[in-house]
Amino acid sequence: MKIGYVRIAERGELNRLLAAFAEELTADGVALAGAVQHDIECAPQEKCDMDLQILPTGPVVRISQNLGRDSRGCRLDTVALEQAVGITEAQLSDASPKLVIINKFGKHEADGRGFRSTIALALEKEVPVLVGVNGANITALEEFTGGAVVDAGATLDELRNWLNS
Repeated sequence: MKIGYVRIAERGELNRLLAAFAEELTADGVALAGAVQHDIECAPQEKCDMDLQILPTGPVVRISQNLGRDSRGCRLDTVALEQAVGITEAQLSDASPKLVIINKFGKHEADGRGFRSTIALALEKEVPVLVGVNGANITALEEFTGGAVVDAGATLDELRNWLNS
């Protein structure tokens, strides 16, 4: 089982790194599955829209919902997230990727939903998995993987080295 995580605290940087890594690997002809997140640019005090690009060339699924300017609740559109999960799992079942990239092991995954089943499917198929995670969910990710998850790094070179190790 090969699973690595990326953890970067700076707003949006994790998403940019995983998207750039996916783009680099695709350009090199590496078969991918999974999803990377693209945040629609906005002002620092605003909440950005969140779109998932299904890898390798699948659709873009908006996973955020507009709850209003002053809202404080979770903006995750769980129906859209599960739609993205379904598309990703269908592609993973039909293909033989060399890597699955999952933009985030978040609260939804920590609670047993979201891309958690996709990660399990990839590992069952012995496909390496690279997943983004934040400090709040790293323990849940470690527990889910039985301690097998490793820090894959935080730069393109480090991610490439992890993949090739």
